[in-house]
Amino acid sequence: MAPEEDAETQTLLQSFERRFLAARALRSFPWQVLEEKLKGPTGSEVLLGILQKTVRHPMCMKHPPSVKYRRSFLSELIRRHEATQSEPLDKLYEALAGVLTAQEGPSHHRTYLLPSGDSVTLVENPAIVSHGTTGLVTWTAALYLAEWALQNPDTFAHRSVLELGSGAGLTGLAICKGCQPSAFVFSDGHHHVLQQLRANVLLNGLVPETDLASPHPHDTKQPRVAVAQLDWDVVTGPQLAAFQSDIVLAADVLYCPETTHSLARALQRLAECWGHQEAPVAYVAFTARNPETCQLFVEELGLAGIPWEKVPQHSQSLFPYEEEQVETAILKLTLRVPSNAGDHPAQDVISLETHGEPQTFK
Repeated sequence: MAPEEDAETQTLLQSFERRFLAARALRSFPWQVLEEKLKGPTGSEVLLGILQKTVRHPMCMKHPPSVKYRRSFLSELIRRHEATQSEPLDKLYEALAGVLTAQEGPSHHRTYLLPSGDSVTLVENPAIVSHGTTGLVTWTAALYLAEWALQNPDTFAHRSVLELGSGAGLTGLAICKGCQPSAFVFSDGHHHVLQQLRANVLLNGLVPETDLASPHPHDTKQPRVAVAQLDWDVVTGPQLAAFQSDIVLAADVLYCPETTHSLARALQRLAECWGHQEAPVAYVAFTARNPETCQLFVEELGLAGIPWEKVPQHSQSLFPYEEEQVETAILKLTLRVPSNAGDHPAQDVISLETHGEPQTFK
């Protein structure tokens, strides 16, 4: 195999690996590229490589996607192979037979591979809305913020972080594993989300503590972590400040006016606590599904006097995104409210694109 062909094959295998372990929609896989490879002399070798990177991957053996997903994936892989009229590959049918007799487990896993070779595995609910919440799945902005953090680990190294609306936990777990924070507080307001969030933190080898202010029981390279229930409508500034966080995070929580208003008010209450002390910074990641909601958020920041700036765009090459056409952005906020807060109009203008159509909001 020529070096350039070998590189193309490795890229293909990596794409299948990342998408399969994250249980992405089958339509997003590079099937046409695979079919071209299958027509060549190394087609069987490529298929065996894909099996090793997917259903026979160590992470799949330990924390598999759903049986239904694996069955659909193997059926599509066999269909594509048969379409090339190549010799049957017994190992493909053996893998499918093994899945056909498997029992569906209580948990469906998604695994996201990190640049370090480590990974984040989550139990996620396959339904977008479940138990009256959207927090049981990982959304695009959480992936986007996690990827930005992994590209900027010094921002979080040896810092204390509070995440608001952690959901399934992807962003925080990626930061804990790849950015060396000293402490990380996961939080959410929905009790079903908190149950799953705690389980995912444990699943990834981290043990939540009840009091991060107490002496550390032992030396470890892992950050100290906690899982907290926070209702943005009732939590006070002093309660938020008690976490003593250097950085506050939120991802994909600007999905309706009510939550947008609640988040802005919670951040304002926290900002009012700092006075002349060094104020923490906040990074809020969102997708422009609804530009009016994004506009509302920055207008609320302007009314509160909280300064912000847009973080430069970064490459989206690490994680397999579902919504590749949705523009995503991160705002950096300085959580200090000036004495004349409320007299300031919303700052600057952010311009995003949604499906190619420019959307502008203040």
